[in-house]
Amino acid sequence: MAEREEEEKSRGFKVEDRRRFSAEGELKPEHQGGAAGSESGAEERSTQEQPPPHHRATRPPAGGAGAGAVPEINFSTFVVSLSTQALMHLGEIPDPATNRRERDLAAAQHMIDILGMLQDKTRGNLDADEEGLLRSILFDLRMKYVETARH
Repeated sequence: MAEREEEEKSRGFKVEDRRRFSAEGELKPEHQGGAAGSESGAEERSTQEQPPPHHRATRPPAGGAGAGAVPEINFSTFVVSLSTQALMHLGEIPDPATNRRERDLAAAQHMIDILGMLQDKTRGNLDADEEGLLRSILFDLRMKYVETARH
């Protein structure tokens, strides 16, 4: 019995990377072939050739920066996006779908609360610029909310 345990310890282990996509989001060459003999081979290839969703969201569109280019996703752009939604719900900017200014104080409060939660949960993990941006945006939104709720 002791010999068997010793034999298992001496074998070691093998680590095999089975991910389909590289760190850059490109499909690895060994996964580009598709399943031969599979009834839905074309369907499998089309779904396999797409990078994972988290890579697609951060990639710039083909053709470089032009009309419709998506800005880089980082903490600051995320915070600004949430604050823009809060401003829309406060009636400060028009809703892009209707091009009308409408107030929804409950939705505005919800967005402000989300930003406040982000501030609490990220405390000590942000750089000075990100922390300052979040603090400033929260202060401005809270003041606008109070002012809007009074009227």
